[in-house]
Amino acid sequence: MYSHPQQGKSPETAELRKRVGVWLQTLRDARGLSQRQLAGALGIDYYTFISQVESGRGRIPPDRYAAWAGALGVELKPFVRVLMRHYDPMTYECLFDDVDSDLPSFDALKTIRQ
Repeated sequence: MYSHPQQGKSPETAELRKRVGVWLQTLRDARGLSQRQLAGALGIDYYTFISQVESGRGRIPPDRYAAWAGALGVELKPFVRVLMRHYDPMTYECLFDDVDSDLPSFDALKTIRQ
């Protein structure tokens, strides 16, 4: 039976989403943004969506990756790569060799945006 982790509710999928959610919260905190402020910057009506993403109960829609990267002040490609690693690990493993490495630090992703 085929199981796609992007859609699944397995313990492994839940753990990956929680892990990237904590990372996203760290990025938001580093920018000094509340969940409500980030939601406003992203044009999201309900700040509870930010909470869902950060807790691993939701995920960022692919068509919103650039907006999230911009709001969090990070480079788009490394940001999406981290998301892919956690949202779609099978595809990530096919594309990249660094499956066992840790998440990049905030310092490795941040850009200076005045």
